[in-house]
Amino acid sequence: MSSPRSETGLPMAVTDMQLALARRQRGGGRLRQPVAMIGPGDGSPAVCADAREIAGYLARAGMTIVCGGRGGVMEAASRGATENGGIAIGFLPEEDLSAANRYLSIALPTGMGEMRNALIARSAVCLVAVGGGMGTISEMALGLKWGKRVFTLHADLVLPGATACADVPSLLTAVMGYLVDVE
Repeated sequence: MSSPRSETGLPMAVTDMQLALARRQRGGGRLRQPVAMIGPGDGSPAVCADAREIAGYLARAGMTIVCGGRGGVMEAASRGATENGGIAIGFLPEEDLSAANRYLSIALPTGMGEMRNALIARSAVCLVAVGGGMGTISEMALGLKWGKRVFTLHADLVLPGATACADVPSLLTAVMGYLVDVE
């Protein structure tokens, strides 16, 4: 027996958590840290579509997105956030804006190369990995090392301590549940 679905096709429990998180984000107990959306710069169309959907859902709940600021999953997440009234922050590895995706609300050129992955992981309340490669794995590992929750979808490798999810609804259920309860 399947659970009741909202008009978006997601389980009603996810929609209820989104509303609870949106209320929290408008009140005094607001989460000030963003959610990191991480994944490959060359993600497949299906992976990028999922990243866009997830980021849009988080943005509608009042969450800011932080990412690596470039293409692929990063661009899809930025697009999902900004199309849904949210903010997308990108930590770029370059010293300039030349590789910044066009959907970023704020682009921060770090000149740090891949070391910018540490900024992404450290700045986030949790990390959502959609797809992955070596850069994504490094961000997940740093997040886990620093006690951050890491949620994965379409991951080739799931690190010990990360929460692997089978599809977008299960990922949103896990992430929203965490964000509603986190202090």
